[in-house]
Amino acid sequence: MLTISTFFLATASVAVITFLWVRRLDRSENAIDDYFAGGRGLAWPVVGGSLLLTNLSTEQLVGLNGAVFKDGNLVGVAWEALAAFAMIATALLFLPRYLASGFTTTPAFLEKRYDRATRQLVSALFLFGYVTVLLPVVLYTGSLALKTMFDLDLPLWMVVVGIGVLGSCYAIVGGLRTVAVSDTLNGIGLLIGGLAVPALALIALGDGSLIGGFEVLARDRPESLATLAMEDKSGEPVSVPWPTLLTGMMFIQVFYWSTNQVIVQRAMGARSLAEGQKGVLFAASMKLIGPLMLCLPGIIALHMTDVLEITANDQVYPAIVRHVLPDWSLGLFGAVLVGAILSSFNSALNSASTLFCIDFYQPRLVARGLDEQDMAKQTVRTGQLFATGLAIAAMVVAPLLARMESIFEYLQKINGLYSVPIIAIFLVGLLSRRAPAIGAKWALATGITCYAAFTFFEPIPGLHWLHGYFISTMSAIAMLLIFARLQPRSDDQVDAELQAASSPVDMTPWPLARRAATTIVVLTIFIYVSLQSLAS
Repeated sequence: MLTISTFFLATASVAVITFLWVRRLDRSENAIDDYFAGGRGLAWPVVGGSLLLTNLSTEQLVGLNGAVFKDGNLVGVAWEALAAFAMIATALLFLPRYLASGFTTTPAFLEKRYDRATRQLVSALFLFGYVTVLLPVVLYTGSLALKTMFDLDLPLWMVVVGIGVLGSCYAIVGGLRTVAVSDTLNGIGLLIGGLAVPALALIALGDGSLIGGFEVLARDRPESLATLAMEDKSGEPVSVPWPTLLTGMMFIQVFYWSTNQVIVQRAMGARSLAEGQKGVLFAASMKLIGPLMLCLPGIIALHMTDVLEITANDQVYPAIVRHVLPDWSLGLFGAVLVGAILSSFNSALNSASTLFCIDFYQPRLVARGLDEQDMAKQTVRTGQLFATGLAIAAMVVAPLLARMESIFEYLQKINGLYSVPIIAIFLVGLLSRRAPAIGAKWALATGITCYAAFTFFEPIPGLHWLHGYFISTMSAIAMLLIFARLQPRSDDQVDAELQAASSPVDMTPWPLARRAATTIVVLTIFIYVSLQSLAS
């Protein structure tokens, strides 16, 4: 009873505080900016907090800790460490280009750089990924984790519907501003609760001493602290072999943190470039402590297998939580986890609605010559209806994934089909002025075909999927560069792109941005070297 009471109290508190906080925020006169871009008034703590919680979910807490336990080492740290590098690229390279033209969606950059058809093709690919993979998978994995972790005696579909309805309320009624504020509040709770789990586990491992727990890790299984390895504890290939850090890992991180609408939309809602850069770089710095929540519990579990009932890798994190958290805190931690699930779900819902309305629906209203105010109202109303339909579809599909394991694995693989060509045309578009629109279309086809060959047909047995991701991305980039050589854009086309646009926010960069980025890079390298030396 206490667990249920604290859970509902914490969840309701976040909802009430979010409502009161949002009411105090300035509203934009432009209804579209107000709903889809948070009124372009988000301060850096909200940008940073929303970025972190949109990324964090039970899938990561459960999945990455399980992978670390299976590997028997810390190679999984790469997912957090290289994310920090990609976020630096977002703050210094991508965000200034997005904000300078007042974009609401990342594909809008592609229309200015290539043409409208490229923008709509990429928006369609994003929507395909969100609808078929992200939304139902977030609901399914989050609901399953909650059922397992807290031994809920409820049908899976009831948990799915509960989370789906709550998340939809934030995204559909309040728009990006409400999503970002609730993410920030839940992020604070996740940071506290997420760090408490490994801290209490170390104390338990060290017989009441936190330092003693660290000493046990370094003394009994020092090899488990290795961040660079090729084989796991069973002699099989690890989940992230170190050579992949030099190939596909960096590309997939740049796609996720620099071009993915779900993530970048938070930064595009910043009230200035400086606030956006501070928010993104703050989130990047928090990635340095991310492994404490996402990897360390998996390593601690290696030393506690005699007291933890673990029959599968995905049970590692729930088992640790049940073992170390006192009963009175389970409700609070459950509310934190629900907040993480809600963040990923409502962020994807809001971003899918934004892409559909801004990149597909609004241009049709413009062509009809509607009054600007009427057009804004219709666009927002359509966005809410579209998001409602997506939420219902996701709630219907999510429980079915429990009976369709092969389809679930298939859907996971689909992510690369659209991310490979997207990152290729974004990167070349930023770094080359001459690559033409026809080249972007061929790059999309090349990237999808190449990735499908590596992923579904395995032309090279034993090739790690991240290497395949790298080869596919480079193939798409090569195709674009070939067209840049054979059919380069004219000087008039280049000049038209370079014409200054009127930015809706202050474009003065944060003076300390490069210094902060350098500090993050140095600290990341230091952590890698220190852990690897302890493992040697």
